[in-house]
Amino acid sequence: MSALLRRTKKMPADRVVTLLQKPGCHLCEDARAVVEAVCAETGSVVEEKDITQDEALYAQYWEQIPVVLIDGEQHTFWRVDPQRLRTALGRG
Repeated sequence: MSALLRRTKKMPADRVVTLLQKPGCHLCEDARAVVEAVCAETGSVVEEKDITQDEALYAQYWEQIPVVLIDGEQHTFWRVDPQRLRTALGRG
């Protein structure tokens, strides 16, 4: 059987949601509230990274923050839609 056919869907609790943000960003505060609420519902892990403390993240994302990654892949930026995030985590 092909590896694509054997791929299993991750459970929401196995997903890691990363919020890329910087201090003093009002959009980051809004995004944090949505991410924390959705992850509390789904059981997903939340982590935050401050782009001002990481040159590579800053260079890549400084124009887009806040940025939400799911399992290391970009999901969205600027505004976080709670229903879209739930769906992406498998709880929509």
